[in-house]
Parts: sequence; structure tokens; C-alpha cells
Amino acid sequence: MKARLYIFSVLLMLFISGHTAVKAQEIGDTVPGEVPGPVASGITASEATPEIGAGTTLEMAAQAYREQDYKRSITLYEEIVARGIEEQRESAQVYYNLGNAYFRDNQLGKAILNYERAHLLDPGDGDIRHNLRFANNRTEDRITPASTLFLANWFTGIRDLFSSNTWATLSVILFLLFIGCVALFLFPRASWIRKAAFYTGLVLLLFTGITNAFSFSQKRERVQRDAAIVMVGAASANASPDTNSNLLFELHEGAKVRIRSSDGNWYEIEIANGSVGWTLKKNVEVI
Repeated sequence: MKARLYIFSVLLMLFISGHTAVKAQEIGDTVPGEVPGPVASGITASEATPEIGAGTTLEMAAQAYREQDYKRSITLYEEIVARGIEEQRESAQVYYNLGNAYFRDNQLGKAILNYERAHLLDPGDGDIRHNLRFANNRTEDRITPASTLFLANWFTGIRDLFSSNTWATLSVILFLLFIGCVALFLFPRASWIRKAAFYTGLVLLLFTGITNAFSFSQKRERVQRDAAIVMVGAASANASPDTNSNLLFELHEGAKVRIRSSDGNWYEIEIANGSVGWTLKKNVEVI
């Protein structure tokens, strides 16, 4: 009996430490913003109302957007974003609304950049995914992605159904249920209860590991920030970090790249088809 109590106590300690780690990984509160009305054909707008300590500015930004004063709306939303970064609070919906304003102001690169930032924070939001796809269809470059393993695509597709915090919360719930199964396995004497608790516990433990993997994978992407969007009309990708080196390919506004390394004023970038080159840092902006 003492051994069983010891095992149960250890599991409770693991649960508490895991719950603390989940709380520690959260980056501020994601609070929605508002831009009423349609943005453009094929573009949808958020209908939620934010409360992040900048209500007047948010209302002014939304009003400017309704009045089709997109440049003023952009300025006000950028102020909100800057304030949020200072306070370590990023809002997916504020980035989303900022992307809408940039899109209506015909700044495609900035629109995609902010949709990508919103998607990074809240990958499960259907409106964000829809607007990002719509804006990407307006880009000039048509890059065929390199083939990837089915399991990698499956992992990414399932992972992006929810945010990292949602996956972490699910993981905590599943682990708590697992502890309950361990208790049922250790203490009751009825063999059928112990057998059911044993197999149910194994399944719960498996799903706890999967949800943890999803959560930490998303968290890693949010921390690394190694993707960027081309901000200029045409960005050259050279063979080396030198303007006199051979031109390998050219990208246009809105194209997405992955940053592999940097050297002075240059980034080594990789695009979806696997091609690698060097471009000036001023040509891209990190997501």
C-alpha cells in the first residue's frame, strides 16, 4: 500500500510541475480586435471586441477603417502592436485587423506579414487562414513546395487546428485523467476495474504525449521566428552575400522565405521548393 501511495504521489508531483510549465510557456493574453464590415471580396473581418488597455485607440482604429481611412487605421493599429510588444502581449486579432487594413491599402507584403503573425499566434482561426490564403493568391511568385513526408504533413495539419496554449491545456486535462486511471489501477481490488483503468491509462498517456508534442512544436515556431516575408517589389537572391555574385532567382512582394543564417546585411534564405540564396536584410521582414 505504501508503494502505491508513493507512486501516486510522484504522479501528482509530475502533474503539478507540468501544469506550472504550461503556465510558464504562455506569452501574454491573446485578445481579439474588431473591424466591422467586409474587407474585400473574399476577405472576412473579425467581429470580436478587444479589451487590452487601449480601448480608445482600438475604437479609433476601427472607426478609421469603417471610414476607409486605411492609412490612419494602420498607424493606430501599429501603435497598439508596439504597445503590446513592450508589454509582452501579442494579439492575433490585432495583427489580423492590421493585415486587413494593409490589404485594403494595397500593401500586399505588409498584409501577408501580419496575417502570418496572426496565424502564428492562433493557427486554428478559420478567418485568419482564409484571409492568408486569399492574400497569397495575389502574390506574383508561384513556388511549388518540395515534397515532404506524409507524417510531417499530417503532424502539421493536426497541430495547427489549435494554438499551443490550447494543446497544453488539453495535455494537462488528459494527464489528470491518466492520474485518475492510475488511482483506479492501484487501489480497487476488482480485477475488471484494474484492467479497464490500465488500458485506458495507456491511451490517455499516449494522447498526452501527442498533445504535448503539438504544443511544444508550435511554441518553438513562435520563439524561433525564422520565417520572413518579402517586402519589396523584387528581391534578388544571390549565390553569396555580395551584390556582384551570381543571381540565382528573384522573389517578389509577399513571398515567404525561411531564414537559414545571416552575414552582415544579408540573410541566407530558403524558399518552399528548397532553393537557397542570399538577399539583403532590407528586402524582407521577419514574421
